[in-house]
Amino acid sequence: MAVADTVAEPGEGDRHIGLVLRPVVTASYVALGALLLRDLVVLWKDKWIFVLRTLIQPFLLCFVFLYVFPKIGQGIGGRGPGAESAFATFLVPGVVGISIMFQGVQAIALNMATEFGFTREIEDRVQAPCPVWLVAMAKVLSGAAQGLLSAVLVLPIAAVVHARGVHAQLSFHWAVVLTLLPLACVAMAGLGLVLGTSFEPRNIGLMFGFIILPITFLGGTYYGWTRLAPVTVGSFHWLQTLVLFNPLIYVNEGMRAAFTNAPHLHLYVIYPVMAGFALLFLSVGLRNFRRRVLA
Repeated sequence: MAVADTVAEPGEGDRHIGLVLRPVVTASYVALGALLLRDLVVLWKDKWIFVLRTLIQPFLLCFVFLYVFPKIGQGIGGRGPGAESAFATFLVPGVVGISIMFQGVQAIALNMATEFGFTREIEDRVQAPCPVWLVAMAKVLSGAAQGLLSAVLVLPIAAVVHARGVHAQLSFHWAVVLTLLPLACVAMAGLGLVLGTSFEPRNIGLMFGFIILPITFLGGTYYGWTRLAPVTVGSFHWLQTLVLFNPLIYVNEGMRAAFTNAPHLHLYVIYPVMAGFALLFLSVGLRNFRRRVLA
């Protein structure tokens, strides 16, 4: 029958589908690699700007709190080298955590303000032969890589900038370092994607005043979560409860678990909550990105 001549042999359709899909998938991964390579090339060209941008704030925090204050007798965390060293032990991982967060904001949110603004540079990226969401994921991976690099740069600086007799008691827990650090970088890069796709370029200043500053000061950079227990209304630990909605508190507590033996939130709390924040930020950020691009 004539119909029989048009019927494909068993398995022939599967091979045809494979031939159609395989180049699309390959092209998408090639485009993703090209986007990441472009960001790395740009980062390498601006490497000294990146280093200065990464180190200046952590250096100043450690210089003021761990060097200047002990020198002038204005102790932080209590009087004497023991109390000041205990504060340094809390501060150094917090400085690493806040550096990771700021890299996610600066590498993604601030750049998106430019790309979605007058230049419309984002239109060049979305013309790549890959899905729109993959373009956004390339930015997240690039921001996460920069966050990881900032942690590597900041930790030794924060650990050595201190007055004589003041020492941060560091203890590396490598299983936590190698698993929690990348997760924190992805979560903060996801936050940068959400912020970059939620604020109009002309309102980017509001992002720092209403979002970044509260996250920073209530994110446990200068104190541990357990130290907030005395802040109560009646018997309700309101501040300890409030900061649990802040993703930075889990990053900083995780850095304390990774780099010190200081008290911190339990890891069985930190891991799933940080993973939940990462998934939430990525889902909201990817949706907003697609909406902004196709608007």
